[in-house]
Amino acid sequence: MRIHDISITVTESTPTWPGDPPVSLRRAHSISEGDAANVSRLEAGVHTGTHIDAPAHFIEGARGIDSLPLEALAGPCLVVAADPPGTTLRPQDLPATDAIRILFKTRNSRHWAAAPGELQKGFDEDFVAIGLELAKDLIRRGIQLVGVDYLSVEEFRAPFEHPVHRALLEAGIVILEGCDLSAVEPGEYHLYALPVKLGGSDGAPARAILIETEP
Repeated sequence: MRIHDISITVTESTPTWPGDPPVSLRRAHSISEGDAANVSRLEAGVHTGTHIDAPAHFIEGARGIDSLPLEALAGPCLVVAADPPGTTLRPQDLPATDAIRILFKTRNSRHWAAAPGELQKGFDEDFVAIGLELAKDLIRRGIQLVGVDYLSVEEFRAPFEHPVHRALLEAGIVILEGCDLSAVEPGEYHLYALPVKLGGSDGAPARAILIETEP
């Protein structure tokens, strides 16, 4: 059994959505300074690194991350390779499939394949995202979870209303963002993507893994 960790390592150089809180990861107590234990303090937005959006992210009064169905967060998953000509994925980028959990691997993944010293040198405004027509197709197909290999399912220059997020979240589709698929081949896996259980939060960081299924 091979396990792929598709989570982004969170550091102070991890790119964040422009305007979101930056990452601060510092020691609050340190053995080297005479304390009994090392204790670190983390400050970051809940949409940092690999994370899951709750309906409350874009729908006022909707449920938070602690109320998402666990059944959607774990189970068989299809990783799809796609290279659209522009910056949005289209319905034709998703093949016919019975999978209810879909992860899209695009040229975004090159960001996470960089050497540690070159990794994550700022936010890429031209990342590949999910187009509205594909979002509607995902809803028609009864998809339960969709994941992407950059920090948002929606284009950077999306309208203020964020129609892709709204369409997916209103349909009850779980959104997994910031997946590192750089070392993952397209195909079938078992996905486990569990967000930190933050009461009522609009999102939460997640540790996401893919387990290869037997042939």
